[in-house]
Amino acid sequence: EVNTPLVGDYTNFAGLSPVMLEGVGLVVGLSGTGGNPAPSPYTTALLEDMRRRGVSNPNQILQSPNTALVIVRAYLPPLMKVGETLDVEVIAPPAAEVQSLEGGWLMETYLHEQAFVPGRGVLKGHPYAKAKGPVLIPGVNAGANPEDPRLKRGRVLGGASVLKKRELSIFLRNDFRSIRNSARIAEAIGRRFHHFDEYGIKKPMAEAKTDQQIVLDVHPRYKDNYPRYLQVVRSIAFRETPVSQRVRLQQLHEELLTPETSERAAMQLEAIGADSLPVLKAGLKSPVLEVRFHSAMAMAYLEQADAIPALAEAVREERAFRVFALAALSTIDDAQSHLTLRELMSEQVAETRYGAFRALWTLDRNDPFIRGEGMGLTKSDLEDETKPPLPLWKLHVVRSAGPPMVHCTLRTRPEVVVFGAEQELIPPLVLSAGRHVLVTAQPGSTMASVTRFDVDQPDQRHEVSLRVADIIRKVDELGATYPDVVQLLVQASEQRNLPAQLETDALPGSGRVYNRPTEPDKPGQKTKVGTEHLAPNLFPQFESSDATASTDEMQAAKDKLEGDGMANVPATGGDGERRRSFWRFWERK
Repeated sequence: EVNTPLVGDYTNFAGLSPVMLEGVGLVVGLSGTGGNPAPSPYTTALLEDMRRRGVSNPNQILQSPNTALVIVRAYLPPLMKVGETLDVEVIAPPAAEVQSLEGGWLMETYLHEQAFVPGRGVLKGHPYAKAKGPVLIPGVNAGANPEDPRLKRGRVLGGASVLKKRELSIFLRNDFRSIRNSARIAEAIGRRFHHFDEYGIKKPMAEAKTDQQIVLDVHPRYKDNYPRYLQVVRSIAFRETPVSQRVRLQQLHEELLTPETSERAAMQLEAIGADSLPVLKAGLKSPVLEVRFHSAMAMAYLEQADAIPALAEAVREERAFRVFALAALSTIDDAQSHLTLRELMSEQVAETRYGAFRALWTLDRNDPFIRGEGMGLTKSDLEDETKPPLPLWKLHVVRSAGPPMVHCTLRTRPEVVVFGAEQELIPPLVLSAGRHVLVTAQPGSTMASVTRFDVDQPDQRHEVSLRVADIIRKVDELGATYPDVVQLLVQASEQRNLPAQLETDALPGSGRVYNRPTEPDKPGQKTKVGTEHLAPNLFPQFESSDATASTDEMQAAKDKLEGDGMANVPATGGDGERRRSFWRFWERK
């Protein structure tokens, strides 16, 4: 037996927790549901920001019932790069006169890291992100109680653009710290993980900064699954001779074929690299699904297409493995991976279908099977030839063989995915897409009427087919925003005008329980796969805080530092297998 020291034996990671960013913003475009904010530090901060931007009559704008002051929050995870996007939460302060943020648009707001310092109050750092965009709120149906507090909060999907890269650091244990050891560990990581810059120069992923700190960059292959990247880095051998490695490979071969030690062995084999492939390929032949899964996971991140069948099997057969197997499939740039993900979009389970869609989008967003259409573009955007238009959201029509389904997102990035291109709404129907667009169809009709109403303007009326995708395109053309389209789909589902299943954020989760087979006719041994709220980052499980801001600045700062995280509502019961409800998603326990 060989006992090889690993990087994780001497180090700890710092900077893994999301950093909360906050700012004060202005929501405009409300329909008389805003209000004049009470005097507070938030009001003072917003007025100062408006004056710096050269806004004339800022007090008059804040007093308008069509505007609302909001607290804007976002959570910055580790290893985010400049230009990447985050979800933004907007909250009207508790004492505000605001009735609803429905139909509003968040004006550009800079978000800062803030900290409460005793004796000095709240200190604000450099801006890490800037946010803007349409506000999506929960109370979108016509029957919503106007006193519902959920109407005073919402989110802008992908509304914050990161301005400053957030690095991740490795720190050596105090009893091991030295310039020499720091450099040796950085060198060990760099031998296994490196990349080439635009000039073709080899760039290691780790750099020793001090006798204790090593700055780590994420390898491009792991950019959508940084938790696994960190696990593999911890599994890299710190000191090992070629002879010791051969002995360890034999030992890891035995551990890989044992379900209880298979995951740990696969991680170390992945850290070794290409020399471990013969052992991993042997694991693919195991009769045990768990062993095949862990072997295939390691092979996928070593760019081996042989892993694809085992990963597809794990997606279909075991929900505890699903999120990790889909993330691994998204890294294999091979024709078979494209075809496999297309096939998975025709499965029965909603999270499998949408999870496969997101994995294929991550692998190749221009794949013709899922290529989306840019929505939210104005006529001037389309006519401007000086720069490519940037759509506010995407519509994807997937010609899948499974049952019809419509999926919309309430986080990460705004998109609607229509599984089944030919599905049509069922008349009679009366649906609204925001305050200005109405969709109607008479009983027995084969066409729908889409009309835009504006004060002092002639009505714009169009006839369009009852196909879901055609109606979405037309309401977008008439100026409906993404939240308006979500409102329309929710209404259609509640009124039974939508023949398909409507899903929201049908994402596979991590930290699920796997029943490991033991003996025939006996219940399996329960074991948790992964950690809850720490899934591959292309399937986010954690988001912003659910704490309501206090009007007192110091108390607000304390709340921020002590508040619990608001993410997706944790999975319960059947999770992805159970139909999701738009309203249940927004309930806060």
